[in-house]
Amino acid sequence: MEKLTKSDSEWRELLSADEFHVLRKEGTEHPFSSNLNKNEADGVYKCRGCGLALFDSSTKFDSGTGWPSFHTAIEGSLETRTDFKLILPRTEYHCARCGGHHGHVFKDGPKPTGKRYCSNGVALVFKPRQQSRDE
Repeated sequence: MEKLTKSDSEWRELLSADEFHVLRKEGTEHPFSSNLNKNEADGVYKCRGCGLALFDSSTKFDSGTGWPSFHTAIEGSLETRTDFKLILPRTEYHCARCGGHHGHVFKDGPKPTGKRYCSNGVALVFKPRQQSRDE
């Protein structure tokens, strides 16, 4: 996959202040603040920064944490690295194309993977299934 790179000033032109804070500065939105947290529609969740498809709605579940959560990512869409910001190591994940920060992955999710991709809703765009096919 070809990487998408932009300067901070280019990203600031494309993203809101909250989107920039999360995607480019690895911030975190407040829990229960995203309208995507309760979204149960059929479709695809894409990166707000570049539009890469990251999660299918069939893998979304209510984790009770206040952030949209998924048990499986679309293959090849994410890259991970270790984050020590809270002292204990966590695994954060980023969009494989633009490097945008989306959240952290934990080992307390449901079957079949046992993973919980805890996502910042502000970093995602939801496309209903029919609209995703048409694009």
